[in-house]
Amino acid sequence: MFLRNAWYVAGWSRDFGRQLTAATILGEDIVFYRREDGTPVALENACPHRKLPLSSGNLRGDRVECGYHGLTFDCTGTCVVAPTQRGSIPARARVRSYPVVDRYRLLWIWTGAAEDADPDDIFEIENYDDPAWGCTDGGAMDLDCNYLWMVDNLLDPSHVAWVHVGSFAGAGTDDGTLDVTRTDRGVVVSRWIYDRPPSPYYAGLVRFDGSCDRLQHYEMCFPAIGLNKSVYAPAGSGGPDRPPVPETYVNISYNFMTPVDENRTRYYWFQHRNTDPDDREISEKMNAGALMAFEEDRVVLEQVHRGMENPARPPIDLGLDAGAKLFRLHLSRRIEAERQ
Repeated sequence: MFLRNAWYVAGWSRDFGRQLTAATILGEDIVFYRREDGTPVALENACPHRKLPLSSGNLRGDRVECGYHGLTFDCTGTCVVAPTQRGSIPARARVRSYPVVDRYRLLWIWTGAAEDADPDDIFEIENYDDPAWGCTDGGAMDLDCNYLWMVDNLLDPSHVAWVHVGSFAGAGTDDGTLDVTRTDRGVVVSRWIYDRPPSPYYAGLVRFDGSCDRLQHYEMCFPAIGLNKSVYAPAGSGGPDRPPVPETYVNISYNFMTPVDENRTRYYWFQHRNTDPDDREISEKMNAGALMAFEEDRVVLEQVHRGMENPARPPIDLGLDAGAKLFRLHLSRRIEAERQ
């Protein structure tokens, strides 16, 4: 079900501080905190004695003290104090420690073998430090559905024609031909739509008047990171083999799906655009529009999850499902290879 040797988003960095914060990620209960120097720590959230969550205990300096009998663990998960039997710490009194890294305003966690964790493998956000690009605050959302339904959704440019009528929809999004490409890091589903009005969401953001050539680029990367790129160019100037003109508008929505368990997903996102880096009003407007659209997705996907759990008859696939099926195939192969 889950690829464990991978970096997942544990949350926004700003949400983790000098308090013990509990979370469930890939079915594993974890407690987060920061050391006095700000370094993040993630430990198994269960004292090895009677499995009381360590998040119910106390933070003593850089160590976590269990609230039941005072067993105390350092940031590596090693028990360093056993008050009821001083001088005789049980050899098996330790908890798992997870590699964690702050990057791109997000806290990332590695859920597989710690010795294989390489921060250089964290998903790269291109142009993140470019001062010409604007960035939204982003957000987080809980969904009562398996993360793969969200993955499918983010590899499906066609659903916007029905689910996001007032935001991302537009002429050509219902029946335009889709191109599906496998990459080293996942799958891309894309299409160019020519000489049509921009979608409602982007109508006030593009820097030109009239019709546009529009790219829908829906990419999913392992383990579950969606990169949705929207490119708007003046009609007649866009296309797969044409360089961008000065008026070309680019917005990239970064979407990070972190499975809580088989039935729940924690979803994080932010948007990155090639204009107006300091315009707070635009950033807030884009963030509000994205939240509205993602709430529309949530309502649909939670119902899909319930419907697919025990269908009266087997579901069917449509041509638009090709990208999602390809991604699931190669993800399952990676999971199986990891198990072996």
